[in-house]
Amino acid sequence: MTPRRNFGLTWWGRAWAEALEGRAKLDPNRLPRGRTYARKGRVSALDVTAGEVRAWVQGSRSVPYRVTVRVRVFSAEQWEVLLDKVVARIGHAAALLDGELPEELAGDLLPGPGELRPRCSCPDSADPCKHSAAVCYLVADEVDADPFVLFLLRGRAREPLLRELRARRRRPAQVRDVPVEQGLSPRDAFARRVAAVPLLPPAPAAPGPPVVLTEPPAESSLQVSVLSQLAADAAAHAYDLLGGMAGFSLTAEEDLARRAARGDVRQLASAAGMPVAELRRWAAAWRAAGSGGLAALRETWQPPGMSLAEARAAVEDFPGETKVWRNRVTRGDLQLRLGRDERWYLFRRTSDGRVPAGPGYAHPFDALTADQRW
Repeated sequence: MTPRRNFGLTWWGRAWAEALEGRAKLDPNRLPRGRTYARKGRVSALDVTAGEVRAWVQGSRSVPYRVTVRVRVFSAEQWEVLLDKVVARIGHAAALLDGELPEELAGDLLPGPGELRPRCSCPDSADPCKHSAAVCYLVADEVDADPFVLFLLRGRAREPLLRELRARRRRPAQVRDVPVEQGLSPRDAFARRVAAVPLLPPAPAAPGPPVVLTEPPAESSLQVSVLSQLAADAAAHAYDLLGGMAGFSLTAEEDLARRAARGDVRQLASAAGMPVAELRRWAAAWRAAGSGGLAALRETWQPPGMSLAEARAAVEDFPGETKVWRNRVTRGDLQLRLGRDERWYLFRRTSDGRVPAGPGYAHPFDALTADQRW
């Protein structure tokens, strides 16, 4: 299945994305659509300058919309306080001069309530609109590439900031307003975040086929076809380990679905004593969404309170009548199911019944827009 596009590969990039969804207090109803626009490559010509982000976002019209997101810049007094805080800790200054961002400083730089002011040329009156939200999410990529983007958004570019830090470090200790610590304590050194680990090289596109086996002795009662399936399954299992999916804690049903997703469904269904059509659905669910998709296929349960309200709103523009039953929201040919993992799965019709169309998503709108047919 296609991996989901995340925002932020470094901890400081993830901190920006988390700030959008938490401390910045942006409208949570607009953020899911903004994430979808960002993942689909609708944003172009993104440019970050002091206190401002500009970009073009392709919406439903032929001409893209112009988006500007302004960030509250620090006053001279606020910069004095922040730079004194940096210089007072030798570890902070050294980390910044090495191009890293100390975690203790991120809290001062990330946006809080009212500090992001998005503007868009679209007619949507929401604040932010989905176009502005998409631009806000893609700033995480800029922060990944250079954590000093957080300082730039507050009004100071990288080189002037570093020059000021070097100048302050050269001042005699007695003229500083803040006492200087002589190095890191063992506790702080142990707790300090290190730079992001480089990404692993990509795994092979697919596990290779098993070698051609010779016929086993007749008295062994073994069949070449069965041995070939086991060899192929072992190769596929090793391939999954490359992606971090060990699968050692799978239930018997999950392991059966996993094997059926790659093997002979009829033979496995016969051995398991279950209908072929049912195992085909299990296999399709596993291919689309793994154990979460299989659970969403097999389980019905009653979610608490208003858990289904967002899904009802997400399907209201599609033809048909909305029907809600336990963890399922159905409208016409489409159906959304909420799994116990708190993720939403889009189900499509097949000749064997409904099966997941893709992986689970945190928001029902994302599950709908991930399938291009909707």
